[in-house]
Amino acid sequence: MSAAAGIGVAHLAAALTIPAASPLLAVGSVAIDAAPTPVKEWAVRTFGTADKPILLGGIAVALVLVTAGIGLAASRRRWIGVVGMLALATVSAVAATARIAEPLAALPAAVAAVVATGALLVLVRFGSASGRSPDARPAATRESPLDGRHVRSGRFLPGRRGVLLGGPALIAAAGAGGGTLVSSLRTSDAAVGRDQELPAPVSAAGQLPDGVQLDLDGVTPFVTPLADFYRVDIALSTPRLDASTWALPIEGLVDTSVSLSYADLLEMPMVERWITLSCVSNPVGGPYVSTGRWLGVPLADLLDRVGVQPGAEQLFAEGADGFSCSIPLDVALDGRDALLAVGLNGEQLPVERGFPARLIVPGLFGFVSAAKWLTGLRLSTYDDDIAYWTERGWATDAPVLTQTRIDVPGALESVPAGEVTIAGMAWAQHRGITRVEVRVDDGEWQQAELAADAGPDLWRAWSLRWESTAGGRHDVQVRSTDGTGEVQTEERTEPFPDGARGWHSIAFMVQD
Repeated sequence: MSAAAGIGVAHLAAALTIPAASPLLAVGSVAIDAAPTPVKEWAVRTFGTADKPILLGGIAVALVLVTAGIGLAASRRRWIGVVGMLALATVSAVAATARIAEPLAALPAAVAAVVATGALLVLVRFGSASGRSPDARPAATRESPLDGRHVRSGRFLPGRRGVLLGGPALIAAAGAGGGTLVSSLRTSDAAVGRDQELPAPVSAAGQLPDGVQLDLDGVTPFVTPLADFYRVDIALSTPRLDASTWALPIEGLVDTSVSLSYADLLEMPMVERWITLSCVSNPVGGPYVSTGRWLGVPLADLLDRVGVQPGAEQLFAEGADGFSCSIPLDVALDGRDALLAVGLNGEQLPVERGFPARLIVPGLFGFVSAAKWLTGLRLSTYDDDIAYWTERGWATDAPVLTQTRIDVPGALESVPAGEVTIAGMAWAQHRGITRVEVRVDDGEWQQAELAADAGPDLWRAWSLRWESTAGGRHDVQVRSTDGTGEVQTEERTEPFPDGARGWHSIAFMVQD
C-alpha cells in the first residue's frame, strides 16, 4: 500500500511536469524498448491493440508482489524496507531519464521514493507497536445505564490497522485521480491548440469515384472513420504537444537549417490526398489498415526549401514517443504524395493520430514512414542515424506488399444455401490493384468483380457471387495482382522483418 501511495503522488507530480515520467509509464516504455522482437510480435499477435494496457497491468501486479515482499522484510528489519523502496524509485528514475532528456524527468520517481518510504515506515512502526497487532487489544467497555451490564464498544470504532492501511490507500487514490484530472485539463484539445481552423488546400483531394464502396453488410467502409482508424505505436501514454510552443527543426545535410512552428506550417501551401495507410505488423487478413483524406505540406517542398546536400540518403524522423523512422530520400522525392500531414478527414489530426504533425508516405509501411508527434527531421546517412525498428532487426526499407482480405462471409459464419457473396478489400499502395481472384474448395480460380478504382495509393473493394451446391464447410482463398502485373505470393511469412505474405483463407458453413 505504501508503494501505491508513492506511485499515486508521483503520477500527480508527473502530470504537473512531464506526464511520460510517471513511474509505471517510464518503466513500461523502457520494457517495450528492451523487449526482444519475438516477444513484441507475440504480444501484438496475441493481444492486438490491448498489448500496452496488459503490459501496464503486468507491471502493476509485479510491483504489488515485490512491495509485499519488501513490507514483510521491513517488519523485521526496517532498513530493508527503506533500501527496497529507494531501489524501486531508482529504477523508475533511470527509466525516465533514459527516455526523456529533461531535468525534471526524475522528479516523479523522487516523489515516489519519499512518499512510499515514509508510508512504509509509518505502517511498520505503528503496525508492530507493543509487539502485536494494533487490533489485538481488547475493546473498551462501558456500563449500560439500563441494567448495569457492560457493553463492548470497541467494535464500533475502526481498528488501527484499518486506519493505517486506509491512509496510504486514500493518498494513492487522491494522487492518481488528481494526476488524471490535471492531465486532462492541461492536455485538452483547446489547451494544446487543437481547436484551430485548417487552411484550404491549394490542391484538393476531390470526391471519390462513385462505386468505391460495396453496398454489402460486413464489408469494410472505404473511408475509415477517425474513431476506427487503426493505431499501432510504441507510446504507452499519448503524447500531447502544445501547438503554441511546438517547433519542428529540419537540419542535417541541408543547405539551410530551419525550425518551423505550427503557425509556419499552416501558412505553407498544402495539398489534400486520399491515402491508405497500413502497418507492417498486420498479419495476413489482419485489421491494421485504414484510409483517410490527409492534408499536409509535400515533403518535396520542405526539402526544396532547406536544400539537400550531396551524400544525404534518408530523411530521418523522430517523434515525442521515442520512435524514429528513416524514409529513403529518393522515395520522398520521386513525385509520390509524401506529406508532412496536419489534417485527417477534414479536421486537425486527432491527438491519438499524431497531432500536431506526422508523416504519411504512400507505398511504405508505417514503421519506416509514418512517425507521429514529430519533434525533428534530419537529412542524414543510414550509418549516421539508425531507425528505432531497424535497431531491433526489422527491415530498413519496407515497401507495402500486395495484400488481400476476405471480409464476408466471416470465418466459420453460417450462411443460407444458394448464392453466397464473397467480398473484401485488397491493397498494394502506390502500385494499385488490377485483379482479384477467388478459389473455393481448391477449385478453379475465379475472377472477382472490382469496385471502382480510386487510385493506386488506395485500397480497392472486390466481390464474387458463388453458387453453393452442397451444404457444410467450404474453404475460400483469395489473391490479388498489383499494378505492375505481379501476382500476390502464396508462401506465408510472418510480419517480421518486412511484412506478412500469403493468401488469406477462411472457412464458412453453408446451411443444409
